[in-house]
Amino acid sequence: MKKTILLTIFCLALFNTEAQTYPQRENTHRLMSYNIHHGEGMDGKIDIERIGKLIIDINPEVVGLQEVDSIVVRSGNIDIMQMLSAQTGMHATFGYSILHDGGKYGNGILTREKPVAVRKIALPGAREARTALIVELEKFVIVNTHLSLTNEERLESVKIITDAIKVYDKPVFLMGDLNAPPDSDPITFLLDKWDILSNPKQFTFPSEKPTGTIDYIFGYTGKRQTYAKYRAQVIDEQVASDHRPLFVDIRLKTPTSEVMRTIPYLQSPGTDEMTVMWLTNVPARSWVEYGTDPDNLKRVRTFLEGVMVANNKINQVRLTGLQPGTKYYYRVVSQEITRYSSYYKEFGDTVRSDIKSFTTWSDDMKDFRVIVYNDIHSNMEMFNKLHSLVEDKPYDLVIFNGDCFDDVEVESDIVDRLITYTPRIKSDEIPSIFIRGNHETRGEYSLHLWNYLGRMGGRSYSAFSLGDTRFVLLDCGEDKPDDHWVYYDMNDYTQHRIDQAAFLKEEVHSAAFKEANRRILIHHIPIFGVRPGSFSPCSDLWIPVLENVPFDISLNGHTHRYRVIEKGETGNNFPVIIGGGNSEPDGTVMVLEKKGDKLTLEVINAAGNKLLERAL
Repeated sequence: MKKTILLTIFCLALFNTEAQTYPQRENTHRLMSYNIHHGEGMDGKIDIERIGKLIIDINPEVVGLQEVDSIVVRSGNIDIMQMLSAQTGMHATFGYSILHDGGKYGNGILTREKPVAVRKIALPGAREARTALIVELEKFVIVNTHLSLTNEERLESVKIITDAIKVYDKPVFLMGDLNAPPDSDPITFLLDKWDILSNPKQFTFPSEKPTGTIDYIFGYTGKRQTYAKYRAQVIDEQVASDHRPLFVDIRLKTPTSEVMRTIPYLQSPGTDEMTVMWLTNVPARSWVEYGTDPDNLKRVRTFLEGVMVANNKINQVRLTGLQPGTKYYYRVVSQEITRYSSYYKEFGDTVRSDIKSFTTWSDDMKDFRVIVYNDIHSNMEMFNKLHSLVEDKPYDLVIFNGDCFDDVEVESDIVDRLITYTPRIKSDEIPSIFIRGNHETRGEYSLHLWNYLGRMGGRSYSAFSLGDTRFVLLDCGEDKPDDHWVYYDMNDYTQHRIDQAAFLKEEVHSAAFKEANRRILIHHIPIFGVRPGSFSPCSDLWIPVLENVPFDISLNGHTHRYRVIEKGETGNNFPVIIGGGNSEPDGTVMVLEKKGDKLTLEVINAAGNKLLERAL
C-alpha cells in the first residue's frame, strides 16, 4: 500500500510542472548524476529517504547513482536501489563492481521507463575493480560509471567506454564520478567525441565546501549532434552525501520521419491567394517553397513585425499575389528548433514534404464541384463512409458546416480529427473551409480551434466567389440562450449576431453579390422552419435581411434530421436543405455541382441512397 501511495504521488509530481522546484522546458529530458556515498551523509547518518526526496524534488527522467550498496553491513543490510525505486516510482537497475562487507557495491540507474536492455562492462581498477553500467532506453542510452583513482586507469577507462558505445544508433549520455578534474587527460580525451553537458565551473566535491569538479554528464557526438542542452545545474545539497548532485536538461533531435505531424492542408482559397497550414510534432521554423515550375520554387516565410513566426508546432504561410486560374506547385519545409535562446539557437534536420499542387480559382470559372459535410461529431467511420460515396469524381472545395470538431476539450480533439479529415479529402491539393457549429464553441480547448484552421477574411463568417457563384457563410453561435446555466455566464453572442446582420446587409448589396450568377447560403443552425417557441435569435436578426434576397439554396445542419423546406414554405425566399446526423443511415453528404449555367445539388445518406437530386 505504501509503495502504491508513493508511486501515485510521484507520478502526479511528474506531470505537474508548475509545482517543480526546478522548472523544466517542454519536450526536454532531465538527466541526473549523484555519488550518494552509500547513503551516508556528512552528518554520519545512513538516510536513503532523504536521497529519494531529493530525486523527487529534482524530478529527473534518469538518475545515475554511484557508490551504491546492496545488502551491505555498513549501510544496514538494505537494498538501496530497491528502496529508492519504491520511493520514487522509478525502475531500478544495479550493476555491482565489487563484493563488499557481506553484499555488493557499485553503480545504479533509476529510469522512469523500463529499460530496453542492460549491460555492464569491466574497467581498469588495480586497487578496486571498476565497471560501467549501460542502460538502453527507447530513445537514448545512459552510461553510468565511477572511475579509478589513478589517472592512467581513468584514461584507459574512457577509451573503453567510447569504443563500447559505438554500437548504438541512439544518442548516448555518459554520467558519473570520473575522479578527474576538467583539465585532466581523461577529460581531454573525451572532448574529442563527447560534449560536457554539465557545467564544470560549478564544483561538485566535497559537498560542504566544494573546491573542484569530478562529477559530470557528457553527450556523445561521434556520430553527429543528436541533442541540444537547455540547462545544467549543480544542486547546493551539502549533507546527504559527500558529493553534490547535478542534472542537465537536454532536448533530443527528432528523427526526420517524426517531425511532421500532419500533411499540409490548404485553407482560405481565392483567385490570387492560398494559405498553407500543417502541424509538426516539435517546435520548428517553417516555410513554403512554391512556384509554377516544380524545379524552380521560391521560399516564403511568415513574419510578424519583422520577426519570423517560429518555434511553434502550428505552421501557417499565406501565399499572395498569385495568378488566377493557375496551377502552382509547392512543398512545406520544417526544421526542428532544439534550442531557442536570445543569443543562441540550435536546429535539427530540415524536412521537406513531397511536392504537391493546387490551382487558384478564376472569375471565369463556370464549372466546379463542392462537397459539404455537417454534424460528423467525431464519428470518423461515418465520415470515411460518406466520403467514399463522393470521392470518385474530382472536386474543388470541401466545406465542413459545423459540429465536425465538436466539444474540443484537449488539443487531440482537434488534431485527431485533422489527421482523419486532411488525407481523406486530399487537403494538400484541395482547399477546405470550416464553419463553426454550436459544439465547436464548447470545451476547454475550443478557443484554440481557430489557431489550427484558417478563417476566410479572418472571421468566423465570410463571403467569397467561386467563379460566377457567390458563397455566404455565417456563424450562428450557440443553440441556447446566453444566460442558460450550462454556459456559466461565459457566453454573449448578441453582438456577434448583430455584426453578421450588418455584414449580410452589406454583402447582399455588394457588386460581387449582385453580379454573381448563383448564390449559396451556408450556416449550421437553421433559421427557417424553426418550431414555434424554440430559441432562434438568428432568425429574428437575419430573416428580415434575407426576405427578398435571391439565394439559390441554403444549406444547414444541426437537427440531425434530413429535411427539405421548399421555397415559401416557412417564409423562406429560397429552398433550405438540412443535412442529417452522425448515425447510420442518417448521416448525409451534400454535393453542389455546377456545369456551365446548370447548378445541381445532391444529398446522399450513409447507406448510399440518393435522398435528393435537384437542379437549382
